[in-house]
Amino acid sequence: SDTLQLGIAAAELNCCVNISNLSVERLMPQKKTAYVTKLVDNWTGKYIVEHARMYGVDMSNVVVEPFDKIGRTRNGLAFVEVGIGPRASYQIYDRGHTALSKIQPGDIDWESVLDTRWFHTTGIVTALGEHTAEEVLHALKAAKQNGATTSYDLNYRSTLWSKADARRAAESLMPYIDVILGNEEDFGTMLGIEAEHGDENFSSIDPMSYRQVAEKVMQKYPHVKVVGTSLREVKTALLNNWQGCMMTKNGFFVSRKYEDIEINDRVGGGDSFASGLIWGMLEGHDDQQVLDFATAYSALCHTIRNDWDLVTREEAQALANGGSARVKR
Repeated sequence: SDTLQLGIAAAELNCCVNISNLSVERLMPQKKTAYVTKLVDNWTGKYIVEHARMYGVDMSNVVVEPFDKIGRTRNGLAFVEVGIGPRASYQIYDRGHTALSKIQPGDIDWESVLDTRWFHTTGIVTALGEHTAEEVLHALKAAKQNGATTSYDLNYRSTLWSKADARRAAESLMPYIDVILGNEEDFGTMLGIEAEHGDENFSSIDPMSYRQVAEKVMQKYPHVKVVGTSLREVKTALLNNWQGCMMTKNGFFVSRKYEDIEINDRVGGGDSFASGLIWGMLEGHDDQQVLDFATAYSALCHTIRNDWDLVTREEAQALANGGSARVKR
């Protein structure tokens, strides 16, 4: 293609925007989401900060590095070619020499910024640089010490690090994680936990296979409160089935399956699912309600171009309750 459509994508920022958007009182202090990262003060950095603020995200804790006018340090890019029919979508990371990948211990005072009810991060950030895994560990420890619930989406990306490095990092973080998210491949690669009869290509939906994984996670890490995942069955690049499942101390829960979702943009679907789970748990909903809402919310995310899920809480709840695509009048 000779045309690029500009958007903003970062797993943790996606969740901040989504949860802020779901909260009717998103501008009230008790409902505020905040993003912590390191950015270069160039046009991309300003674009990210300004657009996140539009959706009520507190960006005051972002560490800003002056732009050197050359680009020795930069903000990360990712290029996505949207697939069609049998041709899969393709994503290329361009995240070398970024401000975040060069983060140093002490750049962020985690103890002062983690006055929060919930702290969420992912394996993508953990993989980015020499010290990012160390900083994620520091952040999780600080969050736990401050009484926050912590969640972590494994998000294994083979283009960012080796399986050995990913597993070493994930196992060091697990003692500080309350809610762990990931698919069968993530848990197998990063924690060495696999289903007995899983699909080696991870191409089909099998909630019972995932249940085996979730049970093993909770046996190995009994402090974990929730193990969750979204399950995707790819028929073509533009036609998927979608479902969610979740293990808690109360049992194993499975959502309805959304058949034949017509894909506008699938990137960001997992972050949308995580956002729905976090929002539902913060609202105090029961386990099945949390899962049903998160799955419906993330199903709708596939209908929106770019990573931020800007459907309303009411739209997602209506779908979770069995609503259809008929025109609303």
